[in-house]
Amino acid sequence: MEIGISSFVETTPDVETGETISHAERLREVIEEIVLADQVGLDVYGVGEHHRSEFAGSSPAVVLAAAASRTSKIRLTSAVSIISALDPVRVFQDFATLDGISNGRAEIMAGRGTFIESFPLFGYDLKDYDELFEERLDLLLKVRESEKVTWTGKHRAAIPDLGIYPRPVQNPLPVWIGSVGKAESVIRAGKLGLPLALAMIAGNPLEFAPIVQLYKQAAAEAGHDVSKLPIASHSHGFIADDTQTAIEKFFPSTYAYKNARARELGKSPYQRSEYDAACKFDGPLYVGDPKLIAEKLIHLRKHVGITRFFLHVPLGTMPHADVMRAIELLGTEVAPRVREEIARWEAEGN
Repeated sequence: MEIGISSFVETTPDVETGETISHAERLREVIEEIVLADQVGLDVYGVGEHHRSEFAGSSPAVVLAAAASRTSKIRLTSAVSIISALDPVRVFQDFATLDGISNGRAEIMAGRGTFIESFPLFGYDLKDYDELFEERLDLLLKVRESEKVTWTGKHRAAIPDLGIYPRPVQNPLPVWIGSVGKAESVIRAGKLGLPLALAMIAGNPLEFAPIVQLYKQAAAEAGHDVSKLPIASHSHGFIADDTQTAIEKFFPSTYAYKNARARELGKSPYQRSEYDAACKFDGPLYVGDPKLIAEKLIHLRKHVGITRFFLHVPLGTMPHADVMRAIELLGTEVAPRVREEIARWEAEGN
């Protein structure tokens, strides 16, 4: 089971001081986090794409490329690239470039995105939301398959037998589908034989087991080898040396972030009781000491079938030192426990 980190490079106000870190400083912190993740043996680091003032990660490929030359083993992926509002040719070129710099460690996670700012920013209409995604994904996969591409669509100029460069080290360059778990999305990913990443940020994670089975069924019916298709989860969380410390440290930024979103969406305020429930063993937050987090990941692997796990940390703004410690604990204490138990479990024929 692969274990890693994801970040949206948040620059929300500090809940203690009220100050907001600059985009430049937060970007430099994220590079340090990626380097540490590589050093402690984590498998993957993902950077999400957003186009709002409270995020600094509008260009994941650039952030990851900055870390590529300072790392050696960790895989580097977007989480996600909002391909509905981007030129798939340029997305491929950016990540093929990253793949060259990192010597074959780049991945693209294609998704629609939770936020919609990229659509007006790049001149697209939200009424074309679904159509844009399907068309752009088709073009991205065409570019990945062949050096020269002939393609015609509705929302982009046609490509008449033109070469797309540079070509990546990996052939093919990995393309994942990021999804919140809607049936349409997971069936599409299965039919295309693409790896699936699920945002498990609400409810009991085990509720995603039927979604995973739906994905596998669609893949099998399309003739793909299901055993070779990785499935990832993306969940919010935080790790400290003891569980109560983790819970108390992660709450302030989570509370502030969730309530800012609730106000924006016109939803009810986020309550401490919701947070405490979400931190329990069957909850969606992975908050606790290394032993608890390892047990939750093992449970997720055995009962849902996840083969890669992203811990999204921080949620909102947290002290950089606390985030670095969480990454260290994930790599040095959580990951070895999970890998050992899963290897034993699989050796028994499970």
